[in-house]
Amino acid sequence: MVFTFKGQLDAFSEKQFKSFVTNLKNDLPFVIDLTKIDFLDSSGLGALVQTAKECKKSKLGFSVVGNSRVAQTIKLVRLGDFLNLKSSLEDALNYLKN
Repeated sequence: MVFTFKGQLDAFSEKQFKSFVTNLKNDLPFVIDLTKIDFLDSSGLGALVQTAKECKKSKLGFSVVGNSRVAQTIKLVRLGDFLNLKSSLEDALNYLKN
């Protein structure tokens, strides 16, 4: 499953994002596609970290894909490995297959 988000992932949208992701009643691995996100702040990063923790706790596979700005922000705070950040949707899907 691939979930694509657009706009901003910040303090104003973080609650909607967390609500959407946590209400997934599915045990299928998924990709969070942030390639259409214009802005990511610390609240958005916090939402991603919380999602990652919940997925790891329930042993659910996930990956994050972002555009260059989002990827740079995630790498800057050294969360790339923790969030299973991949450079393309294809890489993320292949990661989840293995």
